[in-house]
Amino acid sequence: MTPEELALFHRRRRGRNIAILLVLVALSVLFYFVGMARVMRG
Repeated sequence: MTPEELALFHRRRRGRNIAILLVLVALSVLFYFVGMARVMRG
């Protein structure tokens, strides 16, 4: 791999990792609020 290809590979992998992180955070927040709504309703 050339240095340019390697840099592109790392940039794409970092972008994919950030996207996965955002999805996981969004799911965690969603589950938190659903759980809190269930607790508040009794």
